[in-house]
Amino acid sequence: MRILVVEDDRDISMLIAFHLKANGFDVDTAANGNEAVEKLSGGGYSLAILDILLPGMSGIDVLKHIRTEGPEKDLPVIMASALTDEAEIISSLELGADDYITKPFSPKILVARARSVIRRAEHREVQGALRTENGIYLDPETRRCTVDDSPVTLTATEFDMLRALISAGGRVLARSEIIERIKGDDYPVTERSIDVQIAAIRRKLGAKGNSIRTVWGVGYRYAEEEG
Repeated sequence: MRILVVEDDRDISMLIAFHLKANGFDVDTAANGNEAVEKLSGGGYSLAILDILLPGMSGIDVLKHIRTEGPEKDLPVIMASALTDEAEIISSLELGADDYITKPFSPKILVARARSVIRRAEHREVQGALRTENGIYLDPETRRCTVDDSPVTLTATEFDMLRALISAGGRVLARSEIIERIKGDDYPVTERSIDVQIAAIRRKLGAKGNSIRTVWGVGYRYAEEEG
């Protein structure tokens, strides 16, 4: 498994690369956003770890490129930054980051996060395609989503979240249950991040996003009927 580490601080980059290599990963590094985009264009990566504060093209800009223009739009991405502002975390999640880790962090925790994100991407349960009565279609094998036959670009996490809600057959899923279904019960994520990603799914589905209902104090359910 090959990981791209994008970090402008050489010492931190070398430290991350050392621990990832010690745990069996192949590692490439990039010192800025433009170099990262160039390396990503060749494909073949299982994960990108992006620092947000990069010289020139920021980590957020690199993430946008991956999700909209890159050759592998569903590439798992972990954002890393010393910024602890909730707005930065929310922005990264809304743009499709799979995880977010703040500096300083334990190298062991980063390795565990990397393994978890890659494992979810490579070993998702493949079920039959889903088609709802209001025209939402999900194909887990190809990771394709369409609404009334028009393609909708979802991140890997958003795809699995929407599939979990539709597959629940109208049953309410608590936020903790959504996390467990799509990431495993050991995934370090806040309920706030679930809300952010639900909002992103609704926006991408357009009018059909109204079928994802909020059940206050509990979680979410998918229902096409009124009310």
